[in-house]
Amino acid sequence: MHRVDQVISERLTTEVPLVREVAQYIISAGGKRLRPALLLLMSGALNNHNTHRHTLAAVVEFIHTATLLHDDVVDESTLRRGRETANERFGNAASVLVGDFLYSRAFQMMVDVNNMRVMQVLSDATNVIAEGEVLQLMNMRDASLSEANYLRVIRSKTAKLFEASARLAPILAGADVQTEEVCATYGQALGTAFQVIDDVLDYEGKAEELGKNLGDDLREGKVTLPIICALKTASAPQQRLIRHAIERGDSAHLDDILAIILETGALDTARASAMAEAQRAADAARQLPNNEYSAALLALATGLMGRRS
Repeated sequence: MHRVDQVISERLTTEVPLVREVAQYIISAGGKRLRPALLLLMSGALNNHNTHRHTLAAVVEFIHTATLLHDDVVDESTLRRGRETANERFGNAASVLVGDFLYSRAFQMMVDVNNMRVMQVLSDATNVIAEGEVLQLMNMRDASLSEANYLRVIRSKTAKLFEASARLAPILAGADVQTEEVCATYGQALGTAFQVIDDVLDYEGKAEELGKNLGDDLREGKVTLPIICALKTASAPQQRLIRHAIERGDSAHLDDILAIILETGALDTARASAMAEAQRAADAARQLPNNEYSAALLALATGLMGRRS
């Protein structure tokens, strides 16, 4: 990971000061670097020491960071990782354009790897992520959103880059198709579980631990799994309150809605859904060669349920 940070620093070089300042601001914000770590752990599990793994780990972090910059503009977010968002500090225009810079720099770095399969996986993932963003935008303030359509969004918007990160390791290792699919399954399941837990924490966590404002999803009119589960068993008046809040982006009744979510057991139901995805990731990890790296991947999947930030 230290080497990945070196690559990130080296490839952020630019003669445009504002690009460097905004990019450094968000990349140095103390994120989990989970996607690069996933690529490196999977490489270790497959005993792959291809030097391109550090470059590609930096590439997936650049793509992820670009999506964060664009996300925060679309969502009008003011807080991320415990400090003001880049759009709040530098403005929307700078955030969008620096996000574009990070996307294009990521594709320059892909070319350096000179592997058409790598480029196919990452370009497809980037396209699916963009589709997921648009799907989420279309679903805003739609209180009738189904669980299937919710999962479609998060598997596109979040899980796809986890999947791509895990898939790149066997590609670099020259592994067979079956191994590649096992790795990809792990990444997709882990990414799905990660996002479901993130959505649970928006109604269950603490702002100081999350590094964002509690109830942001409600304010933005996002329908996530806790809301979908609550609407299934809530009383008619409770359903009307939730639908009104979602359709108006109104967080004035957040405490009442939190009480409904707790009363209906929606958080437990959503966590159970995340647990099933984490179990799917764990099952995939057990199919990998038995070593310290695959053990870490297994621990990452099984430990996800304790996530609080």
